Amino acid sequence: MLTVIIPTENSDRTLVPTLAALVPGATAGLISEVLVADAGSQDETAQVADVAGCNFIVVQGSLGGRLKAAAAAARAPWLMFIRPGTVLDAPWTGEIGRFVQQPARYGQAAVFRRGGPAEASLHELLALISAMLGGLPRPEQGLLIASRFYQALNGHSERALDPEADLLRRIGRGRIARLSTQAFAAPEILD
Repeated sequence: MLTVIIPTENSDRTLVPTLAALVPGATAGLISEVLVADAGSQDETAQVADVAGCNFIVVQGSLGGRLKAAAAAARAPWLMFIRPGTVLDAPWTGEIGRFVQQPARYGQAAVFRRGGPAEASLHELLALISAMLGGLPRPEQGLLIASRFYQALNGHSERALDPEADLLRRIGRGRIARLSTQAFAAPEILD
């Protein structure tokens, strides 16, 4: 049903909590595969991905190129892009399962609600206000999109400075559903 794509670059520590949060989706049969699209990490990112049973691909070049290559390799009809260090709120599987099973959703994408500590930074508060006023979501919120809709949009740009924000702009806010599931930044893991 769903291929999860995680772009990495020296992300071994941030990848662990993200993969742990995906376990309920795998056990529920919602996640078909996890693709880790790596930029050539020099840390233990490949080993973390291997232990977790992910497909690990190395793609040199831009972030947009890595994301596009991973989407082309995906086997599931739905793609979920999330960044390493993003942790989805525990009940995420039910909401995502319902979203992808509705046939009318193929021309629409979805993002998670931003979650975080009560003492949010000014930047985070401004982003929340922008979202409430109808602004575009931020790449940190992840993206859930049908593979064929992604292909129709020609996927992530390999030339854009911020290929994730560029894709969200091309989808357009009118075709982006905002899910109630929160996406949190995992706390930093200390040595």
